[in-house]
Amino acid sequence: MPSQGTIGDRVRGLRLNRRMSQAQLAGPDLSDSYVSLIESGKRTPTPVVARLLAERLGCTTEFLLHGIEPRQRIDTELGLRHAELELRHGDAALAAERFNEIVKAVGEENAMLAAQARLGRARSLEEQGRLGQAVEAMERLRAEASAHPERLADLPLTIALSRCYQRAGDRLRARDLGLHALGQMSRLGVDQGELAVDLAATLIEIGEDNPTEIAFLRRVLETNGVPEVLDRSAEIRTLWEASKAAAAGEDSALAVRLADDAIAAGRPARLGLQLARAAMHWARLESCPVAEAEEHVTAAARALSVFTATRGELGESQVIHARVRLRAGDPARAGELATTALELLGEAPGTVTAQAHLVLAQVSLGLGADATGSLTSARALLTALEGPLYGANRQAARTWRELGDLFGQVGARADQTSAYRKALEAAGVRSALAGVTVHATTPR
Repeated sequence: MPSQGTIGDRVRGLRLNRRMSQAQLAGPDLSDSYVSLIESGKRTPTPVVARLLAERLGCTTEFLLHGIEPRQRIDTELGLRHAELELRHGDAALAAERFNEIVKAVGEENAMLAAQARLGRARSLEEQGRLGQAVEAMERLRAEASAHPERLADLPLTIALSRCYQRAGDRLRARDLGLHALGQMSRLGVDQGELAVDLAATLIEIGEDNPTEIAFLRRVLETNGVPEVLDRSAEIRTLWEASKAAAAGEDSALAVRLADDAIAAGRPARLGLQLARAAMHWARLESCPVAEAEEHVTAAARALSVFTATRGELGESQVIHARVRLRAGDPARAGELATTALELLGEAPGTVTAQAHLVLAQVSLGLGADATGSLTSARALLTALEGPLYGANRQAARTWRELGDLFGQVGARADQTSAYRKALEAAGVRSALAGVTVHATTPR
């Protein structure tokens, strides 16, 4: 039975196999010219016409429309859902394998299902950190979406690609794609839902803090807020296992329903955590009013405290909250929050841990106390980040720069100069430093 290509290809192939003319297939209900338009891909049959054509061609409506028989389609749909659950709540490498199996099984018989499986495989590659492969796969899918918008939507792909390019270090391409997605979203007037939250989170990762992007971020936060996040991992696992059991018992329809329930159970927490990250970013900016920043960072911390896996981000939220309290003129509370952050983060090398020490240094300076110990600890944590693979890192550059400013406040000029030099290196201008002296009083 012909199954390749488009609906038109299948109609034509089945008609020729049955040695029917277009007029014979059209019968008294349709015109042969309309059948010709369907076969050439210039018309898509309505459900009523599809049922009529399927009856005359001796196939199911499902096969005519999708190139796949009902049982095969539902099994493929179930496979996609189980692979999605593996990606979201299991092993990304195993998810990639499962998506790949679906791509091979479906082949070109159902372009839409094959495209969904290839997108899932690309997202699995991203989750594993195999960014080059993920970008390559998504670029091909985006070209396909442009040529066949009925198979894939361009906007989710653009957002995913922007995020992948950013993580791979190509910030210019990431920002171009992010702004393109933002333009689409603005034209649609969408500032809530999964796509809007995904885009806000992606723009945060790019980190340009452009007024247009910040305005979108604020709209998303105002519309959605940071919801209460619940850990429904046990419920998701129970539904997932029940879906597997139903599939083993040949009850595919029930298995799909249970898998859908499992996926739906995980969605609120995922969106809630993304909104928490968006709230943290907005609270971090000096342009965010103190009262608003306080509200957002408190809500973000509440959401991030639910999962063990977000412990590091919870520590970061405490550092951001500490800086908000410094802006509010409350150094005592800022010191408490920075100390809590260090308890959460430990002394592992990292910019966030270093920033916690910088907050403690600011508190000490405000109280007229010795800040040298906190500054030395921050420098050690930043230095430990360096290595043969160390490249441009904007967050590290900002932290080194702040460290230099604080060394300047305590009169440690040599340390200040060294910190400023490190800031330039972290910003990606290492090759331009030979023979350059950075003046200790370089203005902010």
